[in-house]
Amino acid sequence: MTETENIFLFVPNLIGFARIILAVISFYFMPTNYVIAGWCYVISALLDAVDGHAARYLNQSTKFGGMLDQLTDRVGTMCLLVNLSMFYPAYAFWFQLSMAIDISCHWIYLHTTILQGKTSHKFIDMSENPIMSIYYTNRIVLFLMCAGNEAFYAALYVLHFTEGPILFGISLFRAVLFICAPIAIVKSCISILHGYVAAINLSIIDVKERRELNKTK
Repeated sequence: MTETENIFLFVPNLIGFARIILAVISFYFMPTNYVIAGWCYVISALLDAVDGHAARYLNQSTKFGGMLDQLTDRVGTMCLLVNLSMFYPAYAFWFQLSMAIDISCHWIYLHTTILQGKTSHKFIDMSENPIMSIYYTNRIVLFLMCAGNEAFYAALYVLHFTEGPILFGISLFRAVLFICAPIAIVKSCISILHGYVAAINLSIIDVKERRELNKTK
């Protein structure tokens, strides 16, 4: 790398910008046109995997790109859930709860991870758990978890407009909904676990900093 490189023009980040454009188009059409909104949302989500491969293949991984991905993922899901709250008002509380868990647990986890990198101390490491180790290290499992979670909410969205093709007596979208519901629940539980462990690790940092501060008094 050289000092003249412009990381904003790296291929993975250009893909990230395209994801944002597709997401914004999807948000605009979500209340009225599920075809345009659905295709733009799905393509934006699929490009999330493409930019990661591009970053590794071209050696163009950047912190900016990683943050861009995280923000696009979170904002995309939140805006979809906002529409679901309007389409299914009786279940608005559960959509709000899902948004609260997703945003708060991801935020505290990422923030704590940054703070952990600035101090040397023993923290709780979820990757030491055999089940969580698979979640962290197996890209297929991680992809299926994220894709299943997105598919659950996407199926709910499309079902507001149409049942879609009927297969074996059940609509395709409803089948996707039922299959992916357990994945979405597990994904939320993992997010809560992330938030809990991050809170514990953050308290470890607080205790250490307070101990060092008291030593100077």
